[in-house]
Amino acid sequence: MLNDYEILVMLDPDLPEEGQTEIVTRARQLVEKGGGAWISEESWGRRKLAYEIQKKTDGVYRLLEFDAEPETLDELSRILKITDGVMRHLAVRRVHSVHGSGRPGAEFTPESASSADREHEYAAANTRSHDGPRTEEEE
Repeated sequence: MLNDYEILVMLDPDLPEEGQTEIVTRARQLVEKGGGAWISEESWGRRKLAYEIQKKTDGVYRLLEFDAEPETLDELSRILKITDGVMRHLAVRRVHSVHGSGRPGAEFTPESASSADREHEYAAANTRSHDGPRTEEEE
């Protein structure tokens, strides 16, 4: 049975772009060879670390999303542990809630969840501001 997984990979900032792409490509090949499906790869860019890791103060983050067998995930984690250029990685299973998938579907658009609608709903729910000024007895 295929499970939904995502891995956040922290790569060495001194690794050239070609090296970073090669690591992601090898991960994709391993997932697909194991009968899984590659969902997406998202670059989060270079970020400052809270503390030094391997004498580095920055890291390059990549989020990898895929569906795979648990054995494929184990093998991918083993490969990432021994790969030069991978400073850290964290694999988690994406859990589907009663609201559906964690990733937005094709029908989702930022305009559909406009902030004006949310502000109007919040203002309507805020009954204390509609009551007028409060007296000392109410406080």
